[in-house]
Amino acid sequence: MIVIKIALGLFGMGIVVLVHELGHFLAARAVGIGVEAFSIGWGNPILKKTLGGVEYRLGMFPIGGYCKMRGENEFREAWENRKNEIPQTQGTYYGASPQRRIIVSLAGPLFNLIFAVLTLSVIWGIGFEVDTLDNRIILVSDIQGGAWPADEAGLMTGDRIIKIDGQDTLNYHDVQEAVTPNAEKLLAFTVERDGATLELPVRPRLESSGAGRIGVYFWTDPVIGAVTPESPAALAGLREGDRILRVNGADFPHTTALQGILAGAPPVLSLEYERQGVLRNTDLVLSWKDGAVEDLGINWQTLRYHSPRYTPWGALAQGARETWKTLSLSVRSLGLLFRGIDLTQAVSGPVRITYMVGDATATGFGRGIGTGLLSLSNFLALISVALCIMNLLPLPVLDGGMALLFAVELLRRRPLNPKAVYAFQTLGAILIAGLMIFALFGDILFLTRR
Repeated sequence: MIVIKIALGLFGMGIVVLVHELGHFLAARAVGIGVEAFSIGWGNPILKKTLGGVEYRLGMFPIGGYCKMRGENEFREAWENRKNEIPQTQGTYYGASPQRRIIVSLAGPLFNLIFAVLTLSVIWGIGFEVDTLDNRIILVSDIQGGAWPADEAGLMTGDRIIKIDGQDTLNYHDVQEAVTPNAEKLLAFTVERDGATLELPVRPRLESSGAGRIGVYFWTDPVIGAVTPESPAALAGLREGDRILRVNGADFPHTTALQGILAGAPPVLSLEYERQGVLRNTDLVLSWKDGAVEDLGINWQTLRYHSPRYTPWGALAQGARETWKTLSLSVRSLGLLFRGIDLTQAVSGPVRITYMVGDATATGFGRGIGTGLLSLSNFLALISVALCIMNLLPLPVLDGGMALLFAVELLRRRPLNPKAVYAFQTLGAILIAGLMIFALFGDILFLTRR
């Protein structure tokens, strides 16, 4: 299964990288910079064809791609030959004006942004269904103790969060979307409790991962949605639609209560449940390994969210709004890197990203082709926005750093010194290599916890 996840992840990452390189390619062609080769995939080309002076290639490893512009390494040759200026041959990368090089540098991130908008627009235009949880909450402190922002704010188990800062929260995803990016920010919660509406200020806690958390679980009624064949639940005779009423003689109001019951490591769960209005009893035999209970084979019934219907223009507008929301969230998240969080959890490298893309996609396809495509598309849009932001950072080697370098050249009105460009690129390579090593270390820790 892990091989399938990695394959799906690599495929998804390859699409995002290819779109990025396509942006550089089209911009270079548009501003008169020659392109020697444009490749889909890496490695020795297994197919190639020259059209309009460009060699189009299909690499041995058809993941991602690259755009090779004419003369983009001339700074290195000038530095090796101890020249004071980079040759400015017409039609080459450094022969173009700084403005044109800035356009080419920024085109890659721009295409990633456009890709995210179009992908999300298609999703909203076609429509989708997702399984989610209720907006009703259970306090973490009721299950495992501790003090959380939800307790300090006066929230109670059974409360229904209907608005946060004036925005409707119809389900679990809406609540998480409002809380996760707003660590240490005071939020105005509107909750329903016993028929009354309350306004409670809540300040999410900053977790080591950089996310905000208030200390709540989300309510799931103890109704079985599916039972895995030959699992403990199946052997106990449980079926889809059964509602568990009591476990080991205690009331069982929600599925989260199972955590407290399992904390005592019981060998058997005595269940009282209802099936089509008839009360029944059964024993569920548990299997424990290394102090953890093995899968019970129960999938609880969740809520199904249907997206609203949009016209093509409405879908495009919604896609743009979702992209802007993701972009804003990603930019704000950068600030959390300097607030004492655990960077090994907050910074994801290519290994972890590839795994997460593949995991989400494989899980989605396990529920159906449509759900799988939805999961893949959503993740590709998210990664595309992240790649856009990362490449716009004013760091050497990255597109933002190169655009900054060319902007300095434009302001100075003097050609770039090969020595300065070489030093700039070398510094960038060292920084990126260090970041990649650090991210890889975090990725290994992530995978070892799976």
